[in-house]
Formats: sequence, structure tokens, C-alpha cells
Amino acid sequence: MPPEQETNQAQQLIALVVRQNTAGIEEPVERILAFLQEAGYRVVFEADTAAYLAMPAIEAMDVNAIGEQADLVIVMGGDGTMLGIARQLAKYDVALIGINLGRLGFITDIPVERMLPALGEILQGKATAEKRSLLEGRVMRDGQMMFCGVAVNDVVVARGSGAGMAELRVTVDGQFMYNQRSDGLIVSTPTGSTAYALSAGGPLLHPSLQGIVLVPIAPHALSNRPIAVPDTSEIVVTIVSGRDISVNFDMQTFASLQHGDEIVISRSPNTITFLHPEGWSYYNTLREKLHWHEYPSYDGKLK
Repeated sequence: MPPEQETNQAQQLIALVVRQNTAGIEEPVERILAFLQEAGYRVVFEADTAAYLAMPAIEAMDVNAIGEQADLVIVMGGDGTMLGIARQLAKYDVALIGINLGRLGFITDIPVERMLPALGEILQGKATAEKRSLLEGRVMRDGQMMFCGVAVNDVVVARGSGAGMAELRVTVDGQFMYNQRSDGLIVSTPTGSTAYALSAGGPLLHPSLQGIVLVPIAPHALSNRPIAVPDTSEIVVTIVSGRDISVNFDMQTFASLQHGDEIVISRSPNTITFLHPEGWSYYNTLREKLHWHEYPSYDGKLK
């Protein structure tokens, strides 16, 4: 490695975030650490990762310090791990790389068995950068903001498990859309269109689309169908009736709701950036994760 390149890399800080309670995680973590340190990078653990792994030789940083100082964040886990850290880092301009230790891996998309070659390519500049939009939701009660949250995937308003249907009033940019009786409503980004919204019958949205999709959960009227609206829209969901209704953000933060509460949802001013190996394709990801196995081989035949 040329001395100039080594000096430049030594100035770069890479943070490592690891899913907890993962059997055998120490071995791949040690391999990544050795790979990055040998290449001259300064590597730190996110604070919870450091506490879990108990490797005192590696410096720990909290999320805010990582956002302010890190050049890159590597996330080892499933999509839930990525969602949690991405929401916290959204206000910082730091790119994320996902190593998949989960089941699906739509956004933690690099298989653990390919992590070192993939990281090597990305760190050499052979990468595909992809920006993803987020949603911001505010719970308003009598004109006062009671709660504010950010979502990479979705904002979900839903009834409690033992309660009857909820009635929700939905407006978009001040225009009345409908009163809906259902188990709830999913308001999803394109990233979230492969998550809960998909299981509820919503459409797949390419991540580059500037849209938000509204997907009813088990609506009473079968004519209540998913609809995509521009991501410049302001969506207001008002709680008309129902018991034990709550709103959640990426299934990770929750707020209890009362009748008359309004959830005001709009595109967040922040975005997140994912780095993928060169040649990465969203369609390849869909085909693999959703088992779309028919695709042309090199001889032009389907397999």
C-alpha cells in the first residue's frame, strides 16, 4: 500500500454496530476488525455493541459521536438492527453498509460469507450509493405536539390486540380522503414497501420513487385499497373511535393515542445513504428475497 494512501486511510473512522444476542458473532467481528485495522482504518464500536462484545481494546462511541465523526458505519445484523441505527443517524451525513446476519436482508444485503471481499470493493470506491427517504410523524393533541418520531420503513396506526376495529379519518394535503374502519393503517416509504406494507397487500415501490404508500390493515370495506401519494404530501390520520390505539415507528418506538388525536405524517428533511458493492441491483435483491427464481441465463433460457 502506498504511504500516502495509508496515511489517508488512517485518518478515516469506521464505526461498527453489531446485533446483540447473536451466537458466534465474535468470530466475524474479529475478522472485520483485523481486515479494517490492517488496511489502516481507525475502528470504533457503537456503545451498546462495545458493552455486549466486551472487547476493551476497541474504543467505544455513542451514536451522536459516531454521527459527528465517523466516515462510514458498518452494521452487522438484520434489517431491524439497520433500521434502529439508521433512524438515529438520519440527521448526520454518514453512509451505512449492511452485513446480513438476519433472515431477509432487504437493506442489510451483504452475505456474511462475502463480507470481506464486498467491503474491500466498497472501500476502494467500487460502490453503488443509494439514498433512501424517511418519514416524520407528529402526534398532535389539542394543538400540542405530544410525540415526534422518525421512520425508515413505516408509521403504523393500529388497534390493540384485544380491541375492536378502529375508525380513522385520513386527509392528504388538507383534502378529505376517507373514514376507514379497519385494524389500522400503514404509511410507508418505498423502503418499507417490502416490509409490513407488503404483507398487508401493498405494492412494491422502487426506492428511487418519490412516493408514500397508504395500506389499510384488514379494512372492513374491501374497496379500501392501498394508494400511493407524492412524498411532498402531508398526511393527517385522526383517531375517530376505537380502543387501545397506538402509533409506532418502524415497530421500535410507540405512543398511545386518544380519540381526536392527529398523527401528522410527512417526508423527513433527512435521508440515509446505503453503500452496496458495485453491480448491486434492487431487482436482484427482490428476486432473491422474494424467491422470484425465473430469470434468463446466459444462453437466454429461463431457469
